[in-house]
Amino acid sequence: MADLDGAPSDSADDPVARLLCDTKALTAGRPASTGALWRLAEPGRQLDANLVHLPPGECVRTHVEPDLDVLLVVVAGAGTLGTARGPQPLAEGSLIWLPHGSSRSVTAGGDGLSYLTVHRRRPGMQIRTRPAT
Repeated sequence: MADLDGAPSDSADDPVARLLCDTKALTAGRPASTGALWRLAEPGRQLDANLVHLPPGECVRTHVEPDLDVLLVVVAGAGTLGTARGPQPLAEGSLIWLPHGSSRSVTAGGDGLSYLTVHRRRPGMQIRTRPAT
């Protein structure tokens, strides 16, 4: 970012693009456990993202995300995406759009499956008082 005179700004509050993780390094050697290998946790973000790993044959059961569209990017391995229209193969490099309201499941293939999900950040929970009736 630059100041009004064109000089670079060095304010600690300026947003700066930066490398967050190396997905190839995180998925190397195919982790044995199921779950998130990495989560986006930067303050002030508008997105949520997770790098998820499933060992061979493991799955995320069929579910529906009612509110958020999700992008899924396969970064390592292969598997199957279960949809209302039948199974879809997943391979390294696949980019899938999961529209809100769609039914989906994910099953890892023989070498496991690692994928990145990205979606709009959910608002935090808020405690409110109930209106008097």
